Amino acid sequence: MPTVEDAKERMDAALEAIRREFATVRTGKATPALLDTVRVDAYGSKMPLNQVATVSTPESSLLVVQPFDKTLLNDIERAIMTADLGLNPANDGNIIRVPIPPLNEERRKEFVKVLHKMAEEGRISIRHARRTVREEIHALVKEHEIGEDEGHRREEALEKLTHEYSDKIDELLKHKEEEVLAI
Repeated sequence: MPTVEDAKERMDAALEAIRREFATVRTGKATPALLDTVRVDAYGSKMPLNQVATVSTPESSLLVVQPFDKTLLNDIERAIMTADLGLNPANDGNIIRVPIPPLNEERRKEFVKVLHKMAEEGRISIRHARRTVREEIHALVKEHEIGEDEGHRREEALEKLTHEYSDKIDELLKHKEEEVLAI
């Protein structure tokens, strides 16, 4: 039987996905999450960078990538360059240093636009979860498995939950936007 809990689980998943996506957006500070989207051609397939190397931040403007297998150094370097992150890795034969350039005003505004797009995708996921559960509730009312009053109560709870999660996304967006625009 569809419950508001089903929608809550789906909305939690959407919120967590937004958190992960926001972590990949640069704020001018180095963070290993910046390289989460990088996929490396290794061992015959595309693998996430964190499965073939460790990423650390010895300073606030530098990432260091230490491959588990040194034969993958060039592949990792190439993957970082082609990941469209605006980063220029430097390979010294043992590790890869990735300096994080300071963000200019224009780049910051581009990142804010990207953040808004990600947030909208999150809101769409939340509305999709709401619609799915709402349709299930309507079907139960139509088949007389639950009464109309119970159906309305569930729908009201679902609406309240939807607004709650939309507000959470707006809050995450606001904080990340402040972080990106801070100089």
